[in-house]
Amino acid sequence: MDVSPAPRETGPAPAAARPRTLVETARLHAERQPDTPAVLCEGRTLTYAGLHRESNRIAHALTAAGLRPGDRIAYLGKESEHYYEVLFGCAKTGTVLVPVNWRLTAPEAGHILQDSATRLLFVEEEFRHIVDAMPTEPPETVVALGTDDGFPAWKAAHGDHDAAVVEPTPDTPIAQLYTSGTTGLPKGVVLAHRSFFAIATAMAEARVDWIDWRPGDKALIGIPGFHVGGLWWATQNFNAGTTVVALRTFAARQAVDLIRDLGITTACVVPAMLRMMLAEPGVTAEDFRSLRKTVYGGSPISEALLTESLAVLDCAFAQIYGLTETGNTAICLPPAAHAPGTLLMQAAGRPYPGVRVKVIDDNGRELPPGAVGEVCLATPARMVEYWGLPDKTAETLVDGWIHTGDAGYVDPDGYLFIRDRIKDAILVAGENVYPAEIENALEHHPGIAEAVIVGAPDPRWGEYVHAFVVPAEGDRPSPRDLHTFLVARLAAFKLPARYEFIDRVPRNPSGKILRRELRDRFWGDAERKVN
Repeated sequence: MDVSPAPRETGPAPAAARPRTLVETARLHAERQPDTPAVLCEGRTLTYAGLHRESNRIAHALTAAGLRPGDRIAYLGKESEHYYEVLFGCAKTGTVLVPVNWRLTAPEAGHILQDSATRLLFVEEEFRHIVDAMPTEPPETVVALGTDDGFPAWKAAHGDHDAAVVEPTPDTPIAQLYTSGTTGLPKGVVLAHRSFFAIATAMAEARVDWIDWRPGDKALIGIPGFHVGGLWWATQNFNAGTTVVALRTFAARQAVDLIRDLGITTACVVPAMLRMMLAEPGVTAEDFRSLRKTVYGGSPISEALLTESLAVLDCAFAQIYGLTETGNTAICLPPAAHAPGTLLMQAAGRPYPGVRVKVIDDNGRELPPGAVGEVCLATPARMVEYWGLPDKTAETLVDGWIHTGDAGYVDPDGYLFIRDRIKDAILVAGENVYPAEIENALEHHPGIAEAVIVGAPDPRWGEYVHAFVVPAEGDRPSPRDLHTFLVARLAAFKLPARYEFIDRVPRNPSGKILRRELRDRFWGDAERKVN
């Protein structure tokens, strides 16, 4: 069934003038509210006038360095005001920002820089060792962030400029975010400016306030900016002219303190972050008194955690569901649907205005309400392409529909329920992990003949990585040996939490691994095989 939304909540009328690109966003708010804080980070304040000025400097510095529209600019560092200055600097030059996950190992980060053909890299000193250890050559230009004679001098050398170098259109690419894949190598998802405007614009035009941004809001970003959720949430607040409170990295105690002490009004988090904040000693509902809305997503949430969060945070909750390929959120469980004890507490939500959802069978035929199949989404925020992978793009983006790889159904009222994964992704605290990448790494160990990776339920992180390994003949490495072997090859969140030695890998008559058979040992008869 192809479902479009029936809005049930109304908000303020659409504004007379709305920015359509990040260049327009920077210019608009620098003119209208130059002294309003755009970013608060570790006691530092960057106003909208400052964001406009510093991103102009970066734009002209990039141009002076020979960068041209379409060139890739990478950023390896944690969240700070500098990250957003670089983002808007890229927007003003038509270059494309490639945020690199700072948790990655040197080979993993090196692959992203090489695959994206990055020409200039901004890197924090804390992560310079990753660049130095890369097996591939670094980009031709590397700019150090956070140093007295590095980044500030690099910007200042080009003076103050009032104008952007280029004026992008909504279809101009602005970001390239890397997601893991079933082949083991991450793919670069190219997103245009429209990916960061389409949903909010559609809600405003339909007068739907499932997620809204109000004057004076202070928005906490718990999700890192190398994830589409973190980048999307930041840009929504910049577009609305509110204040972003940036965490260098998520720490539950710090997040609670910032919410209380700064009077934060909105937050975007993954379920594991909610759990960690609620588990902090001494935390009470009083700590969250200023919150009016919490947006959460990135991984499924248990009904128990959601119920507890509703009670303690005592504010409106909105769940978002989508992929990097959909430009982040395409489905929303609005605040009014958050009623403890009801079936809707297990739903992903319903499509925003302008977004459609359908469920198909193995032959591509649409299924009726209640039938489980692959979830497909049509959204104006969808990706442009997988960078350099036209065949993979064609597999995922078909006639305007993103094939999600998630299994679910739509109920008669248009609510989407996710029940399983068609693809083999494992979600560890909101991080996508694909088995193939870990299996490939494990099978390079001389003591391993074969490995199969599955996700198993974990009460804190949602899921954990479980490794089934067949030892090589005459050898049996210990879990400690395998852990040590993988540490240099994989980011920490991808490392197996448990190893289980088996004599053989189960296969069907054609030789295909029966991964589902191994995975189902942990999930049993659970109706929803995602945690």
